[in-house]
Amino acid sequence: MAYEVVELRVHGVSGAAAETLLDHPVVTRVAGDDNAGFYRPRPGFGVSDRPQALRVEAYRWGALTAGGAVRTASLLFLLPFMLVNLAVWTRPATGGAGGVIGPLCRLLAATLTAAFMLSVVGVTVDIIGWQCVPYQPCLRGRGYLSWLAHLPLGPRLALLALVPIGALRLLWWLGERSARVFEAFPAARGQDRTSGGEDRIDSPGFWNDALVVHRLRAIHVAVGLGVLDASLLAALVHVHSTPVAHLLLGATWVLLAACVALLLRPARAAPEGQGRGPVDLRGIRPLRIGAVTLTVLALLYSAVVVEPEPPHGQLPGYEGAAAGLVAVQAALLGGLVAATLQQRRRSRTAGTFWLSGLATPIFAAVSIAVAYGFAAALVYRVADLLDRGDIPNPARPDRSGAPPLEPPVSYRWAALAGLITVLVVAATALWRIAVTRRRRRRMAEEVVRRDFPDPPPEALPRRADVREIVARSAIAEHLGPMFTVFLVLSVVGVAVVALDLIGIGPSELSRQLAGTDGQVATDLALVTDAGIYVIGLLGLGIVVLGLFSYRSEETRRTVAAIWDLGTFWPRTVHPFAPPCYAERAVPELAKRVAALADHGGVILSGHSHGSVLAAATLLQLPSRVLPRVALLTHGSPLHRVYARLCPAFFGSPILTELGDRIGWRWVNLWRDTDSVGGPIFSAHRPGQRPRVTGPVGTVDRRLRDPRGITVPPDDTVPPPVNRHWPYHTDEAYEAAVRDLAGRLRPATGTSLHPTP
Repeated sequence: MAYEVVELRVHGVSGAAAETLLDHPVVTRVAGDDNAGFYRPRPGFGVSDRPQALRVEAYRWGALTAGGAVRTASLLFLLPFMLVNLAVWTRPATGGAGGVIGPLCRLLAATLTAAFMLSVVGVTVDIIGWQCVPYQPCLRGRGYLSWLAHLPLGPRLALLALVPIGALRLLWWLGERSARVFEAFPAARGQDRTSGGEDRIDSPGFWNDALVVHRLRAIHVAVGLGVLDASLLAALVHVHSTPVAHLLLGATWVLLAACVALLLRPARAAPEGQGRGPVDLRGIRPLRIGAVTLTVLALLYSAVVVEPEPPHGQLPGYEGAAAGLVAVQAALLGGLVAATLQQRRRSRTAGTFWLSGLATPIFAAVSIAVAYGFAAALVYRVADLLDRGDIPNPARPDRSGAPPLEPPVSYRWAALAGLITVLVVAATALWRIAVTRRRRRRMAEEVVRRDFPDPPPEALPRRADVREIVARSAIAEHLGPMFTVFLVLSVVGVAVVALDLIGIGPSELSRQLAGTDGQVATDLALVTDAGIYVIGLLGLGIVVLGLFSYRSEETRRTVAAIWDLGTFWPRTVHPFAPPCYAERAVPELAKRVAALADHGGVILSGHSHGSVLAAATLLQLPSRVLPRVALLTHGSPLHRVYARLCPAFFGSPILTELGDRIGWRWVNLWRDTDSVGGPIFSAHRPGQRPRVTGPVGTVDRRLRDPRGITVPPDDTVPPPVNRHWPYHTDEAYEAAVRDLAGRLRPATGTSLHPTP
């Protein structure tokens, strides 16, 4: 059989049509399905000057992350879970398994599930069932709620408790459905290397975490049910204390303690030095049975208990539970900062990288902020609706016969802290953009002066436009202080709100101000009301952004870049995070590359995020396949984003090892106008000496963009500025393909020049 080389193209975020990827009018799918498939040009259609021995194929995986607007809006509510799951993958590289960062992230993820359940319990059991229904002004004109007043307190709370259970089941269903569609893809595991005990991206089974998700899902469901049971039983103990209620409440705390113990234990029981081991499922089945049994018993006890008097004020214990949860999160976040700083000092790649090595606690803090933004917006918006338009606030005097509904003060102050954080971070970002403008423009001026020396007068406006594009493309690399400010404010804000637990926090301050200085209390109420509105609008804005991402290509690409980064990694921290598309894409690509390599050479060409998939694929290939594989990356964020953001998995040592494995048959194309991609090893210009010696210095090839700033004789407009897309239409791309194909071709083989 004749030796042939296949160029396998992998697109980046937000996807692209197979016809666009292949530059061919008619294509046909040769493998895969509608979600992710491999396509080739249909023979006999279109024109190509490529020889028969050099074929092209495309892998289209965009449907794994894209979907309808309703699906995207629903997944946006999983954003806090995605962010905390991402946090563990951004830890510093130490050569170990991450130390305490993994357990801390898993515990923090469990608190987000608890916060989700508390917010739904706050709306249904507390605001509606405990506070609203006993007061006639709250029920007036609301037939959909007035029927609840005919039910005794216990049965009413038990009935409303079914809503949080349904919400938890919805999260369970989303995760279970996504696992069936995208994850646990059965692929041949050809990796024949050990990982030295570290959880590395080249470990066998790295992209097969379906059982880990199954284990975590059982634990988080138990956490959610435990929080519901504890909230319900604590209120009933206050109303009608019995030995049975205390026994059930104690069993609930034992259940939550068991969840903590299971989360502290690693999911995989790997022998020393053997990489990832089998999933440890011990204790999961008893936990699941115990959680369901306790919930059923709690609901049955609520339905038969006899209360002596109607409730007043908040649901007993709910305010303390919300403050206590914030205190736990503050402690975990502080521990995460300390552990990350300690590991960063031990890191082999420590340096002045983006985010200063603090990406793990930053993503964790963002997840907490988003979670409480959603929770505060939900609880206060429902309370505001039921309270006839008055946002509940302890600073306001009670109205006769119908006091304002009282959500936890912790939510109000969390919203205020969020408002302050948003304003300060936005101001920091604007400040950094302003103070770095001159430096970025000097850098851009050097670029355009070298690329376009002595331009004619009519080309000066075009030259200035190109300079501004180059300057703007470098903004992201100067925003590090913004993330540091956010982390500091988040830690301080969570710690201040957590002081509620010991009686010296915002709740006590609110009560003192309400009783001493009415004007200060009113001003504070206005500010916190503004915080509630702003946080609610931000939550609504996230949903609107997801919906409008399907109308604007630029918005879609921005949202997709963030979303695809977060959903690239397996769900080893939070099982309700959006599905990991790489658990299908990487094994599927590895299987296809291995099959193609059996008949010749393969050039794996990845654009943008597709280059990350390509690198992860090559790290999973067996040694026998690697001599017949080359790598072409373009617009790649491998160094600019991933090596800095995820140094333990895509740091410089891992990328250098990847180059060694494929014999440095690697070309990376980049542009100064590209705000996403960039050089991987050496940012040198054509004709200059690489900044590093050896084969690593031959990888990066800079492309001038645009090709010119004057109007060509055969055109009416100057050449476009391509920025991040496309690369495959550039002449340098075709030259790189033929260069790599020549390196893959056997000593005696088919010529790569087209047949006349």
